Amino acid sequence: MKRQHMQKIIQALLFNLTTVNYENTAQIPAEGPVIVVTNHLSRLDIPVLLGNPVRPEITALVAKKYQSRPFFKFILDSFGIIYIDRTRADFGAFREARKVIMSGTAMGIAPEGTRSDTNQLAQAKDGSSLLAMQLQVPIVPVGIHGTEDALQKVACFKHPTITARFGECFKLPELTRGDREEQLHNATEEIMCRIAVLLPEKYREFY
Repeated sequence: MKRQHMQKIIQALLFNLTTVNYENTAQIPAEGPVIVVTNHLSRLDIPVLLGNPVRPEITALVAKKYQSRPFFKFILDSFGIIYIDRTRADFGAFREARKVIMSGTAMGIAPEGTRSDTNQLAQAKDGSSLLAMQLQVPIVPVGIHGTEDALQKVACFKHPTITARFGECFKLPELTRGDREEQLHNATEEIMCRIAVLLPEKYREFY
């Protein structure tokens, strides 16, 4: 199915079954390479990100396990999703992500690498920092909440509210030959703290 058709279906489902509030979308560059970093509470986070009103071409890095699940794969493939093996350093996925980003596409990444078990921020990995520092592209943080129990509410005929609050666009310094591990750690901390301030306090935890 073509991306435009799938996007319309997802947007229709989101906006008919839930109330989605996109806040501060002016922070998202209207064009050009950009990495959108988000917390990860639910399988709904990616559809919410894909439904944003500013960058309809956005794609994302998604765990490889969904490649073996036909329903999810059918949907995700429509959006040009890049599958990444979270159990190892997946250089192939990173090469593809670099190529897509530098083509001018917005790329969504969840630095935590997996959904939170506690609905709070967990310690993040350095993949998004590495991409941003190597490519020197802008980053837009987004804090998403309300997705953690949205599916259960919909199943009970309730109408959940989901919020995606975007933060100030920023850039990380270029990665130098110094202590790369420390540079990446500090950059990841900055990314996650910028996400944390966009969330209600109960979702912050580690940051």
